[in-house]
Amino acid sequence: MRHLFTLSATALARRVRAREISAHELLEAHITALRRVNPRLNAVVAFRFDAAREQARRLDVQLAAGEVDESQPFLGVPCTIKEAFALEGMPNSAGLLARRGLRATEDAPAVARLRAAGAIPLGVTNLSELCMWMESDNLVYGRTNNPYDLRCTAGGSSGGEGSIVGSGVSPFGLGADVGGSIRMPAFFNGVFGHKATPGLVPNAGQFPVASTPRGQSMLATGPLCRRAQDLEPLLDVLADRRPDEHPRASSVSIASLRVLDVPSDGRWRVESELAEAQRRAAAQLASRGARVERRYFPAFRHALLIWAAAMEEASPEKFAELMGQGHAIAPGRELWRWASGRSNHTLPAIGLACVEQLLDRLPGDIGRYRELGDQLREEIIDALGARGVLLYPPYPSVAPRHGEPLRPPLRFTYTALWNALGLPVTQVPLGLDARGLPLGVQVVTAPGRDHIAIAVALELERAFGGWRPPREG
Repeated sequence: MRHLFTLSATALARRVRAREISAHELLEAHITALRRVNPRLNAVVAFRFDAAREQARRLDVQLAAGEVDESQPFLGVPCTIKEAFALEGMPNSAGLLARRGLRATEDAPAVARLRAAGAIPLGVTNLSELCMWMESDNLVYGRTNNPYDLRCTAGGSSGGEGSIVGSGVSPFGLGADVGGSIRMPAFFNGVFGHKATPGLVPNAGQFPVASTPRGQSMLATGPLCRRAQDLEPLLDVLADRRPDEHPRASSVSIASLRVLDVPSDGRWRVESELAEAQRRAAAQLASRGARVERRYFPAFRHALLIWAAAMEEASPEKFAELMGQGHAIAPGRELWRWASGRSNHTLPAIGLACVEQLLDRLPGDIGRYRELGDQLREEIIDALGARGVLLYPPYPSVAPRHGEPLRPPLRFTYTALWNALGLPVTQVPLGLDARGLPLGVQVVTAPGRDHIAIAVALELERAFGGWRPPREG
């Protein structure tokens, strides 16, 4: 059965369709693996095994009777869902202590689409408090660990998804991304993740959710998966458009591409092994005929303020109000409560509320960085053209130890910049470093060109092997 945990989700569905394995057998294998691995990871925080077993049993009966649509791309395939998404009957706290015990009464649209495609959710996964920090740790569920090194972070906010998919137990999962929350966990845990073109996939049915057009353009619902071949089928299922309404990755010729290789933001130095992995990726694309050029964008140094300015415009409701369930907390007072062990919030959430308060005092600067972001977006789109991708590090280092991202808490801008600019990005694994931690690269492209980034992901997986199972123990 161990080979099942190396296959793509679409390959698993083919086996169910061909009656090589029953949906029940496939599910039980995944439940057994989850029970073995999850106590070390704390990735899946609530289970729905009974409901999943009933779904699998019903599917097997329907398959035997010829009463099921066998074209469903994820027929009988187990998966996981970020806890911020509504999954009927499951917790939906978003890691906020005040929402503990709240359960969803219906499925979010993205969840419903996965289930309609035949997927069977095993449970919901851990996240950061209110989905606004790059480590999945909260006072409702505790901390999630990285399957490659339990001492390291799994990332956030979709860190539970990254951890359980990276462990090999879940073939794919559903995440959301407003500053890197799909791509960073995908990177730290050695799997694929995709932040789609704004508006392609519905964001409804998750908490918190963006309520303004700018917020909707920054927030992206999307997949994390262990095999690149699942990226396009998952996007087909999740998207508001039919598959025949947008170009396919198979139509992309690597030789026709222009590749902008951007080594850093000019502010935070990138680790040598990570930088070398990106150089190898660029060289691989060049060997297939792509035109590769090293580029620098001076405005990347201002990524933090560009993202902060976009977030300020995106959300009419202050983060401090979300923390207080409609009544803004006092960040300074809450910091003192945290120091004495009496706060109901995590330090990163309190810190974000403090930063938000500071930004409120800089309206002129915020406006200036909005304009800079708009100018940078146009510059990059122009540089990419119709057949361009941009390679960029996902973080200055491989997965750091727990707590280290707070020292300093600003390097998440390697992923956050692309939310502010509203560009689609695929996170691609590139093997492991000398310590056995995943390497990777972001593949950025122009709006509506998701298929080009996915085509590059498929090529880099072919060349470098993609996801590599972590050693247990």
